[in-house]
Amino acid sequence: MQTLDFEQARANMIAQQIRTWDVLDDRVLKSLERLPREAFVPKDLRHLAFVDMELPLGEGQVMLAPKVEARLLQELSLKANDEALEIGTGSGYMAGLLSLHCRTVTTVEKYSSLAAFAQANLQLAQRTNVTVLEGNGLLEDPRWAHRQFDVIVISGGLADIPEIIPKLLRPLGRLVAMVGNAPIMQAVLIEQTRFSSRRFGLFETLTQPLEDVPLAQSFDF
Repeated sequence: MQTLDFEQARANMIAQQIRTWDVLDDRVLKSLERLPREAFVPKDLRHLAFVDMELPLGEGQVMLAPKVEARLLQELSLKANDEALEIGTGSGYMAGLLSLHCRTVTTVEKYSSLAAFAQANLQLAQRTNVTVLEGNGLLEDPRWAHRQFDVIVISGGLADIPEIIPKLLRPLGRLVAMVGNAPIMQAVLIEQTRFSSRRFGLFETLTQPLEDVPLAQSFDF
């Protein structure tokens, strides 16, 4: 597939998948145009980079479908001074998208092979404001758990959100995640107010869990 084909496929994806799923924020659409999604996909799957489906990355993990990534990005109402945390780096694409909107991005990946893949992809894309850490982002770790963030993205499925994670939000911070079990999960937004938090359901979905357990099995925190 030649570069020109990628550009046409990208334009088709935005017009036919992203916009039709109520992603109309011009900043989000421009970031999808700017960051080459195909550069974050395993080479043997690049012909599928713009298809409306999840793509396998190895270690039982997946790259989220384009419209899901775009919708989550839009729901976060990102600001230029935001400091973001992502749990579940995968290929690094979501971290790259976040980096186009936020001041800094810290992204945590459990699997060393995926952390290395993401690091290489982000370096090639010259996303210098992203830090990739290897570890289990669902557990307390001083590299991120002793900090607070304006934005948190959990890029994988969870039975529910561990109690420790929303505590990492600053006042007025926002968190998106996909929670529940097969056959239906729900994308949710948590907004941290100065004294409490609010939780909103966004859309139904189904994705691979962050941990290497079957979708129908709940997490035990």
